[in-house]
Amino acid sequence: MIKLSEFIKTPNDAHAKIKFNMNPADPNLRAWNLLLEDDPEWLTMNSWKTKQPNNNLNHAEYLIAMAQYYPYGPEYFAFGGLYKVEKKLPEVFNDIGYKLTLMEEYQEYIKRLIIKIDKPIGRDVYNRRYHTIQDQLNPEVYEIAPNIKLGHFPGYQNVRMNHKEMQQVLLREDPSWKSALSYVKGVYVISDLSNGKLYIGSASGNTEGIWQRWSGYAHLGNLTGGNKEFKDILLEKGKDHIQKHFQYSILEIFDTKTKSEVVIERENYWKNVFNTKKNGMNHN
Repeated sequence: MIKLSEFIKTPNDAHAKIKFNMNPADPNLRAWNLLLEDDPEWLTMNSWKTKQPNNNLNHAEYLIAMAQYYPYGPEYFAFGGLYKVEKKLPEVFNDIGYKLTLMEEYQEYIKRLIIKIDKPIGRDVYNRRYHTIQDQLNPEVYEIAPNIKLGHFPGYQNVRMNHKEMQQVLLREDPSWKSALSYVKGVYVISDLSNGKLYIGSASGNTEGIWQRWSGYAHLGNLTGGNKEFKDILLEKGKDHIQKHFQYSILEIFDTKTKSEVVIERENYWKNVFNTKKNGMNHN
């Protein structure tokens, strides 16, 4: 076991804090999603100041920012950077209260280093002094991924990826995901999180199943998978809308020997369940 305190050293550990960012109020904006997407809200989350001193960076010169890595579980966190901390003056509360400057040290481990703590922690203790953290939570280096970490395939019933995650999986040809998605046909749902509209689709062909179908959505030069509905959205709202707001999940899977007519029948069933022809993104 490699202790986190042995792996990451700050210029002054006694004046450093480690923040275990989890899920903000909006479940669609988990800390890991913000970090993964380089969303400005990631920095806002870490530099926010409240009137509760335990949640602030007072007296801290450095911050180690972590994001709960929910694909593995509540005890796992992904490294989000080492920052230099400067307190804003005059002080503000319930606002951005610190200037955080990303340091060069350990940048190569951002989104790749996964640590594990002894047990899940509550939101009231997510901000800790770094020089005592090893005794309190015993964080250890669990994994260092070769590139941005997304996690092993979580099971068909647990697939819920935003567009950037889906692109990472498909374009990198992650082995566990490719193996799982290539050998099943299925019915899937694409959600537009900006307005709640749904699109029901299916992979009913005989080659590479859902993997092949979703590869069309991941294609950097297209993003539509050939769907007329998404071509219209692309023309009207642009690529950024799809990449920022679309989410992908699986409703049903079928053996590759299942006749395409059966899969399409189930696709139509789900279209009727969610009324996506009238209130969603299905045109037919």
